[in-house]
Amino acid sequence: MRTKLETLAIVATAAVGTIGSAAAEDTGVFTLGELHVIAAPTGQETDPLGGSTVTGKQMETFATDTLDQAVNLAPGVSSSNSGGSRNEQLIYVRGFDRFQVPLTIDGVRIYLPADNRMDFARFLTPDVAAVQIAKGYVSVLDGPGGMGGAINLVSYKPVKAWEAEGRSQIELGRNGSYEGNLEYARVGMRRDQGYLQASGTYRNMRGWMLSSFFTPTPVEDGGFRDHSSSEDWSVNLKAGWTPNATDEYSINFIKQSGSKEAPYNVFDPVATQRYWTWPYWDIQNLYWASKTALGDRAYLKTRLYYNTFENGLTSYDNADQTIQSKKKAFRSYYDDYAVGGSAELGIDVTTFDTVRAAFHYRRDDHSEWQDLYGVNPSGGSSGCKANIVCSTEPTQTSIEDTYSAALENTVHVGPSLDLVQGFSYDWRHLSQAEDYASSAYVHYPLEDGDAFNYQGAVIWRYTETAKLFANISARTRFPTLFERFSSRFGGATSNPGLEAERAINYQAGWTDRYAPRSQVSVTAFYSDVTNMIQSVPIVYQGEATTQFQNVGDGYFYGVESSIDHAVNDVLMVGGNITFIHREITDPSIAGYKPSGVPDVKGLVYATWTVFDGFELTPSLEFASDRWTVTTDGSEYYKTGSYLLGGIRAEYRVNTFTTAAVGVRNLFDQNYYLTDGSPEAGRSVYASLKATF
Repeated sequence: MRTKLETLAIVATAAVGTIGSAAAEDTGVFTLGELHVIAAPTGQETDPLGGSTVTGKQMETFATDTLDQAVNLAPGVSSSNSGGSRNEQLIYVRGFDRFQVPLTIDGVRIYLPADNRMDFARFLTPDVAAVQIAKGYVSVLDGPGGMGGAINLVSYKPVKAWEAEGRSQIELGRNGSYEGNLEYARVGMRRDQGYLQASGTYRNMRGWMLSSFFTPTPVEDGGFRDHSSSEDWSVNLKAGWTPNATDEYSINFIKQSGSKEAPYNVFDPVATQRYWTWPYWDIQNLYWASKTALGDRAYLKTRLYYNTFENGLTSYDNADQTIQSKKKAFRSYYDDYAVGGSAELGIDVTTFDTVRAAFHYRRDDHSEWQDLYGVNPSGGSSGCKANIVCSTEPTQTSIEDTYSAALENTVHVGPSLDLVQGFSYDWRHLSQAEDYASSAYVHYPLEDGDAFNYQGAVIWRYTETAKLFANISARTRFPTLFERFSSRFGGATSNPGLEAERAINYQAGWTDRYAPRSQVSVTAFYSDVTNMIQSVPIVYQGEATTQFQNVGDGYFYGVESSIDHAVNDVLMVGGNITFIHREITDPSIAGYKPSGVPDVKGLVYATWTVFDGFELTPSLEFASDRWTVTTDGSEYYKTGSYLLGGIRAEYRVNTFTTAAVGVRNLFDQNYYLTDGSPEAGRSVYASLKATF
């Protein structure tokens, strides 16, 4: 029966960002890659701090093959998209966006130093053991940037002497047309003193079909969504040494590569479209992780990493993307790397007092340049020929170091009560910031920044299964290079002195695992946001332009609840719901509305074991309207409400093989999450999985 729970239950709001050690061994979770939780008394399960975990089995059951789809299963988390020429899939955690919610893989930060405009659809989930989502409270031990939450992808680790699994999946549109396929394989071995593992995922999408209820426009005629194709693959290699029961040392390598097109805004005129495509969007991670016991009362954890980000963006003159001759045409290149590490020391000072200290360091090196097609070095267009590079910018480089020192103390007042206090000091040092304009380098002023963070929590386990908790966390995040220096194709001016944003997050919750396969939880939250970074219109040197400034204040509040209930041995029901409200004050932007997040969002499901080996899982996902804004920023309006049905049938063919078929957007609803970007209509998938 445990397998059914892991497969079907949406994890409770209060099931925090780590899985207990026993569960980790059973499911193959790489525990060295997990986020922090408080140190619980010996013999008790790890305590919650208000987050959620989505397991690999849940992601498979609900066919969420990319990260943006996977986190949408959890309460308090909404996925959306940027729309327009960037075509980026977005994630909001209790209203906080990708700039305010850091992304890590096995605890190693994935950060794009230029603008951190993360596209979460580029991260594939079949070889992810768990997605940890910290909401509101992110331990200071996990490093800087956790202003509103944190998302951590935890990889698999082999648990058997020999093990292997593979999955092949085909995607079909509402009329049976081929949309794409997904392939996944993982092999591993485990011995008393070590392990080896290799895994890989490949997803190739020809594109996806719009709903049959979509009304064609001059830009989009319906059927297959124009310019919606994408291709992604990833490889994950892992080697570990476990010399004894307490120590572990692991070296890991992850390479992921993606390419995508960008569908056009179906409401905007043809003449105003930007014809962009992304030939490559690649990330590579090489990292070390370890844990060493120092006697019976202390431990040392370390991480060292080197990661790279390479990105290409191509702009064309025409909708067919065949001509490059005007000033709007270019090829833009990013070539970034980061090197860094962290160390954490934990000590049980007494039987009732645990102290942990951590230090993080990271250097980000960002390089960029462009090939221009309609502009020669002197600034004119004379002599420039179509589809031939007219000029190439020299490489512009920015280098920044970020540091964080943190201290956390957990006092076990008794076997049922914990008190937690945390403090950290973050600072950054900018040593180089370059741009290139009017045939000359621009060297921006080098201004540094720092910020203090603090947090506290109380957890009361008033029975063996039930808990009450409350916490407060004041966290910050530093502005990106883009926010400080980008000219935004001539439409903005720099602000080197831009300061860090801050949020004070409060939450209180209750959870009870009232039966072996059943749980219920409720969490209320409130966030006070100050110094928010927003782009505001200004007049600079006599011309109208924009500039990022610390002008926004606001507050977010809401309630999350989830339940999973085993009705009997053959029926499991459950789901979650989130209510959230956001208010942001900014007198500089008339009519401004916080966009991308619905006021109400939820999921309900049921799983019926029809007979041994055959299960049906119908589900219903719903959300209210959300604010969006037109491309030119002139009008905010509401869109995005939906009621999406889904169903999956899974049959265990034999001990090793499982077959499944499923339908997404069962009712073929036509809906929008952002201006001019209709979502996919009904689709069907079929998969075959083998496990050894």
